[in-house]
Amino acid sequence: MEVSFHEMELLSRSLHQAHRAAIQSELKAAGLGEVGHPMLVSILQSAGESPDGQCQAQRELADLLHISPAAVANSLKGLERDGYIRREPWQEDARRNRVFLTKKGTAAVEGCRDVFRRVSARMMDGFSLEELAQLSRFQRRMLDNLNPHEKE
Repeated sequence: MEVSFHEMELLSRSLHQAHRAAIQSELKAAGLGEVGHPMLVSILQSAGESPDGQCQAQRELADLLHISPAAVANSLKGLERDGYIRREPWQEDARRNRVFLTKKGTAAVEGCRDVFRRVSARMMDGFSLEELAQLSRFQRRMLDNLNPHEKE
């Protein structure tokens, strides 16, 4: 069976869209539908574990999530409006904000992680351990091909 690059691209896009739709559906069912970007709250929790509770700069968050700084700003605005985070200016640089998760935000992180686990389990259902290991190797290789600077 011969597969074209076009077919692989369509399959990749379809998988990405189906995964995203499953995550959003599960978030909504869990009462977390207003968490627009669940990975962002997870990253904020990790950043909040630093001794000074500082968050990474918007640009760094955008790079980690592979989205624009403007998209991060919009997501943060929505998270703040909905009570998941609070922002305070840094004392050293008033142009930057420190971002803190609220109690509601911390609870949302665990809910989001549960959603990710459920969707991943559903997506990988029926795969053997050998198949999962092989899939992981293929995905790492694809990622390395797309990010050659990270190999070094």
